[in-house]
Amino acid sequence: MKITTFFLLAFMLQHATAAQQLREYLMPMPQHMQITEGHLNHYHKTAFASDQFIRTVEQIIPFNIKGTVKDYYSPLFTNSFKLALDPKLKRAQEYKLTIDSCSITIKGNNEAALFYGKQTLQQIIKYSKDTGRPIPCLTISDWPDFERRGYMLDISRDKVPSMETLYSIIDFLAFFKINEFQLYTEHTFAYKNHATVWKGASPITAEEIKLLDAFCKSRFIDLVPNQNSFGHMENWLKHDEYLHLAECPTDCKTIWGQRSRHSLNPLNPKSLELMQELYAELLPNFSSTYFNIGCDETVELGNGLSKEACKEKGKGTVYLDFVKKLNTEANKHGKKAQFWGDIILNYPELIPSLPQNMTAMVWGYESYFPFEKQLPRFKHSGLDFYVCPGTGTWRSLIGRNRDAFANLQRAAQYGKTYGAKGYLNTNWGDWGHWQPLSVCYPAMTVGAAYAWNTTINPTENLSTVLDKFVFKDPSGKLSEALLKLGNAYLLCGIPEGNANAFHLMLRRYKWSMKGHYQTKMITKDKLLAAKAEINKALELLQASTPTCSDAAITVEEIRHAANLAKHGIKLGVARLEAKKLATKNIDSPTRSMLSVELEQIVKKHNELWTKRNRIGGLKSSEQKLNDLLNYYQQPH
Repeated sequence: MKITTFFLLAFMLQHATAAQQLREYLMPMPQHMQITEGHLNHYHKTAFASDQFIRTVEQIIPFNIKGTVKDYYSPLFTNSFKLALDPKLKRAQEYKLTIDSCSITIKGNNEAALFYGKQTLQQIIKYSKDTGRPIPCLTISDWPDFERRGYMLDISRDKVPSMETLYSIIDFLAFFKINEFQLYTEHTFAYKNHATVWKGASPITAEEIKLLDAFCKSRFIDLVPNQNSFGHMENWLKHDEYLHLAECPTDCKTIWGQRSRHSLNPLNPKSLELMQELYAELLPNFSSTYFNIGCDETVELGNGLSKEACKEKGKGTVYLDFVKKLNTEANKHGKKAQFWGDIILNYPELIPSLPQNMTAMVWGYESYFPFEKQLPRFKHSGLDFYVCPGTGTWRSLIGRNRDAFANLQRAAQYGKTYGAKGYLNTNWGDWGHWQPLSVCYPAMTVGAAYAWNTTINPTENLSTVLDKFVFKDPSGKLSEALLKLGNAYLLCGIPEGNANAFHLMLRRYKWSMKGHYQTKMITKDKLLAAKAEINKALELLQASTPTCSDAAITVEEIRHAANLAKHGIKLGVARLEAKKLATKNIDSPTRSMLSVELEQIVKKHNELWTKRNRIGGLKSSEQKLNDLLNYYQQPH
């Protein structure tokens, strides 16, 4: 009896261990999974599935087919792989994956659901190959918590990825079951009549959009056009031929300080005419029924040429009137307009006046952002809305993981609670877009996981997933290095904000350290602690053995970003030791040392840029570093 009990306990422990190990490979985590006794080919001579059968299954996975494929392992034994639509599965994009002793079956309520089931199966097969364990018998019932699960990439702050890079990003998103992709655009689409605006920016062309659109559709991703249409028009208005469209042709006082040439004047009929022309050229290239018209951060509105009208009618009404006109233009092209929700939230009484076919995009990037206060205002109006957190990688160089992961989790939690239609993870490129693609992978993965299943914390198996499926690193050290880098900022001990200490030093080198709520908290000891953590991460990076197709560039760009962060630390320490904490007062030998180091960093920045991105925008991004370099070299 005791022996029987011992073996039963041993079997249960082994079963539990195998189940836990399998879960480490699954991202996003399925809603329901039940592992049962046995495994594929359990009743045949071998404990493992036929290699030929698994190879056949892996060959089928990339293709959108339905039906049954059989593999004859022996005259007495047949494996089968079945893909079938099942109208009994009622939830949107729901699939059911069943593995028994001789078959694998995926049923879905549409083809996208079958695609998601196959993505999960890929992870299960990878688990079996890596661990040497048989593919377990199991049943997975799975569906997403958000109908629309998106990722937005800023391609207007200097960095426009190459087509090869965009294709790789789309494949990454598809693997993690993302079904919406947006390329945030201000001036980087090649409008035929506006070469002045995009000249030198290496813009996306209409032909490229069509190729991307088809590539996305083959992976059940909706490529949504995104053209800012009100604020953030500085890349247009900086050119004199568009100056007549500006709300503030010269400096006016805003909440951001003195500003000009940032926002369109909504009262000028020519502003709408410009957007009508742009929409007519841009939108036919996309098959999506959605269109993000932007309209965020219109900070100049009411402070320039529309000042009297805003006093008379109310700033919110003037804003809303123009947004409605933009919505009408989007509708003419068969598109439903999405718009950033930040401005209209200042005028909650006007939210019910928004057209009911619009979708509000509620964005916020702090770990404590109050989604729970803002979402009900749109829900009660009957409008569709998204939650839009962020990767936290911009203005960070190497990431701000803890804050970003908390932001991503809260967006999912409250988005599901209040019935958000979608979840859009945003990746901006503020101030030179210095963060490399590899630094963004952790937050991109976490965002995709929360968008599918809001209840499971994906950070628990994030390292395993990144190493197995993204970096293909058998050492397991690359993900460890990257995650360590992404939290090194915490050791600086400064308040949370839309930048970390490393980036702040590089950007705010002329400003007083005591005049900013974050920089005034920086100390030498804490900067050096962060440097030590970065060095530990670089040791792990050096020992990593990634085998992904872009392994060399991945390691290079992570090392470069870490070195740039360390340079920010060195500058911070030098400032703390200088008179009045000012860069100009750093002693000459130290400034010379910083200058030599930064010259090498700029050289590497330029070299790496063109490995993933177009040449346009490099000069602008590089110049922001060269401005600091020139400041080092000036006599003070």
